[in-house]
Amino acid sequence: VGSGYGGGVAASRLARCGRSVCVLERGREVPTGEFPSRFPDLRRDLQITSKRVRTGPATALFDVRVGEHIDVILGCGLGGTSLINAGVALRPDARVFADEAWPAAFSRDPLLDEGFHRANRMLRPAPYPRACDLTKYKALEQAGTAIGHAPHAAPVTVNFTDAVNPAGVEQPACNGCGDCCSGCNVGAKNTVAMTYLPDAKRHGAEMFTGTSVSHVSRAGGRWQVWFHASDAGNGEAALECVEADIVVLGAGTIGSTGILLRSRERGLAMSPRLGHGFSANGDIIAFGYGAKIPVNAIGVGHPPKADVGPVGTCVAGQIGVSDADDLSKELYLQEGVMPSALAPLLPVAFIPGGRLLGAAQSLIKGVYHGPFARLHTFFAVSHDAAEGEIRLVDGGRTTVHWPDVSKQDVYLRLDQMLERTVKANGASYVKNPLANAMIGNKPATAHPLGGCGMGEDRSCGVINHKCQVFDGNAASGATDVHEGLYVCDGAAIPRSLGVNPLLTITGIAERAMMHLAADRQWRFDDRPVAAVSA
Repeated sequence: VGSGYGGGVAASRLARCGRSVCVLERGREVPTGEFPSRFPDLRRDLQITSKRVRTGPATALFDVRVGEHIDVILGCGLGGTSLINAGVALRPDARVFADEAWPAAFSRDPLLDEGFHRANRMLRPAPYPRACDLTKYKALEQAGTAIGHAPHAAPVTVNFTDAVNPAGVEQPACNGCGDCCSGCNVGAKNTVAMTYLPDAKRHGAEMFTGTSVSHVSRAGGRWQVWFHASDAGNGEAALECVEADIVVLGAGTIGSTGILLRSRERGLAMSPRLGHGFSANGDIIAFGYGAKIPVNAIGVGHPPKADVGPVGTCVAGQIGVSDADDLSKELYLQEGVMPSALAPLLPVAFIPGGRLLGAAQSLIKGVYHGPFARLHTFFAVSHDAAEGEIRLVDGGRTTVHWPDVSKQDVYLRLDQMLERTVKANGASYVKNPLANAMIGNKPATAHPLGGCGMGEDRSCGVINHKCQVFDGNAASGATDVHEGLYVCDGAAIPRSLGVNPLLTITGIAERAMMHLAADRQWRFDDRPVAAVSA
């Protein structure tokens, strides 16, 4: 269920085991070249869900969940959030996995390293060639002087030479257009849709898009997965069922937790920790407006909308701030790019707060010249307390309950650091004006984690170290599991990571599939396959 980093890995590896695999994805397939490249396209590919409002198609690529305390930005499509993320692939500090939040069998397992190795082999992260020559990288260098840290090139899941990838898919090289976060129309980004999913299909997996899963149940020794057409709403009358011996939930942190919450409402006994332990991964999206030096951090698209030289990947450079004594104070500050389809909205978003003159000039001259050519975009990832809770409301909709999230120390610390860095380039620090204009001044995350976190037993976790779901029946033992039910995505992670989570989610899913296969005496490998013939 789901087709992102967790679901894609499971589909590929189980298909390689010779199993009959069915993938259910709530979104649609977006072919290369058909991602939104203009603002009207982007508007049509946006869905927003809040307590009072539901707008946009249920299969829209950009899925914004507006909560009372925090907002969550998700991807929706065959390939999940990999379609629209920045693709930064980092392994967390070793102290993250040494935390007692993880089961001992997980943190001490040598297969964890193998999981990361396999994830790296398939996704092939690499730094942007000559990143230091990019204008936005040089602007980050100048900004870094304020905090005494120099940037370095970030490993990103993008292909920089024409090549055949390990799934046998031919990919062209990145052209540096900067539109990674609105979907790569070049085909150079190593998304799940370019890697694990083609591999799964090649080994026999079948994929069904536009199918939203409501819940799972158990009958006759098999699992029943209940779903409806994504555009049909949540009516019980529309539900259909597919049966399976093994169900792997890879619908993302919000999606997988919601499926299990709805399953619990219908009688499936679960851990009392279900929904708890939500983390926003210490995320901040912010801007530096009015810099005195050029930044060139607005995507030009493919084909290019402006002749301003290479923009580079969405993230090409980052600054790592380490703290040997306090893991919670470690962070990464990454320069980012606004995709070209979003560019027309930028002048409107920046009109409030005394920035009217520059914004108005850009409405006339375009965003590739004038003040928006000097606009910094920053992404930061750090650590929070992972104290949020995913809850069901309004007959099955999920929301995050975390009343004091905005008071987390991480946000004050990041605000202070960003204030200093943007001033180094003569800019003004602006918290995300896009979010303020659309959904209010609250924290927002594109890296939601937890809700079905690992634990030693059901008193402290929802799943065990192999990603098997604990059985919550009173008559069952504390470590007994629902046989054949797994969670393999960001929901499984019981704390913040302090890095972009894609590589960790992929590595954990790879490890879980190795354990699943070993437990059933199945065999598979991850060897590359030859190019698919035309």
